[in-house]
Amino acid sequence: MMERKDRFKHESIQDRKTIQSLITAINRGIAKGELHFSDDTGEITLNPDGLLNLKVTASKDEARCRMDIRISWTNENTDLKDAGKLKVKS
Repeated sequence: MMERKDRFKHESIQDRKTIQSLITAINRGIAKGELHFSDDTGEITLNPDGLLNLKVTASKDEARCRMDIRISWTNENTDLKDAGKLKVKS
């Protein structure tokens, strides 16, 4: 029997200051071990613990820039890929 996969997705247009406050809230949630996401269409609570897998992708072309940040984890210890230390400059 397959388990039900809870899923939450949100997409909207925001200014830099709002995005900064959302990222700060995510940072606090990771530190506490509890992230709660919600909007008018749904909600989900995640509990990050142990080692987390971080994936950062950035791209730029003439008309569009994009940055994706993905943080994932499992409830079990597994072999994780490690590409070394990430450096971010602002």
